[in-house]
Amino acid sequence: MTMTNPGGTHSGGTGPRGTEPSGASGASGTRGASGTSGAKAAVGTVARPGTAGSGSGSGSGSADPAVPGRRPDEVPGPRKASGRPARRPRPGSGLRGGSAWTPWLYLLPALVVLGGLLIYPVYQLGLISFLEYTQAQVSGGEPTSFQGFGNYTALFSDAQFWQVLLATVLFAAACVVTTLAVGCALAVLLTRVRALPRLALMLAALGAWATPAVTGSTVWVFLFDPDHGPVNRLLGLGDFSWTYGRYSAFALVLFEVVWCSFPFVMVTVYAGIKAVPGEVLEAAALDGASQWRIWRSVTAPMLRPILVVVTIQSIIWDFKVFTQIYVMTGGGGIAGQNLVLNVYAYQKAFASSQYSLGSAIGVVMLLILLAVTLVYLRLLRRQGEEL
Repeated sequence: MTMTNPGGTHSGGTGPRGTEPSGASGASGTRGASGTSGAKAAVGTVARPGTAGSGSGSGSGSADPAVPGRRPDEVPGPRKASGRPARRPRPGSGLRGGSAWTPWLYLLPALVVLGGLLIYPVYQLGLISFLEYTQAQVSGGEPTSFQGFGNYTALFSDAQFWQVLLATVLFAAACVVTTLAVGCALAVLLTRVRALPRLALMLAALGAWATPAVTGSTVWVFLFDPDHGPVNRLLGLGDFSWTYGRYSAFALVLFEVVWCSFPFVMVTVYAGIKAVPGEVLEAAALDGASQWRIWRSVTAPMLRPILVVVTIQSIIWDFKVFTQIYVMTGGGGIAGQNLVLNVYAYQKAFASSQYSLGSAIGVVMLLILLAVTLVYLRLLRRQGEEL
């Protein structure tokens, strides 16, 4: 009688490990070398999850059947008792109450300082501009009365105000353009000179930047003095007075404003140029682009966010210039020919004791600067620039 050996031949039969490979069908009836190789081949075969014969019973500890729509390597998330996936907490919604107010708590000290040094003075400026507030009201001789827009009506009907406003806009525009041109040119120069000349130029520029406005204005008046100034002697101008004529006085003040303002533009633009990848500039040079073309087509567009900052800062500083005009032209020049809005407001408020009218001029300046800044930013937004 013939009996089947446990390690004998199987022609595609199933065992405890599932379907055996066909390589095991030719094994001998004994547990020899061929049986060992067949066992290794059978052990090397791993049943996939969800296939038939993955175990001898349903509780053999094998993987769960694959869920439709889920990747094999995806790990299911936590589940509630009902079987539904648990919701993940939203970003920023912590367990502790009031977590949404945490950024405002960090900003609170700065907001308090800004409120005391900026918001409250602006509020007082706007309030006084709607009142009748002269020396009589300051001394208590007469009561303060509400004027509404009467101060603004008187201001806009004054022909001198419009002349001063036009002079201020033109003077500020010339200062901004010249400051940006000098600052950007020197920033490019800093990237092309050696370490020692670069250090000397940086120290000279920072010295001009750190000089107080009164001190710098006094020094420039001495340099261009018609009797003792070295500039007239070097240029052979004799006793020419720079502060006598309107345009020469404005030009002298412009030189001083640019001298004390260009270091900010130079240092800021120089830092931006150093952040530009050198491979981009090298590629443009290999393509045959000139230095001016590299600056206009490569460097300037990459520095546009920085140029926006320095342009807005220069507009604000140069539009409200006061010290240079007041010191170098003696309070606005001969017959007020060199007046700008800031000096004009000072004369109305303190020289004529019309504090409400001077406050109205200050409010007009504030609104003009806000309008210019917002329009400039809006134009950049339309062009798709990131600030």
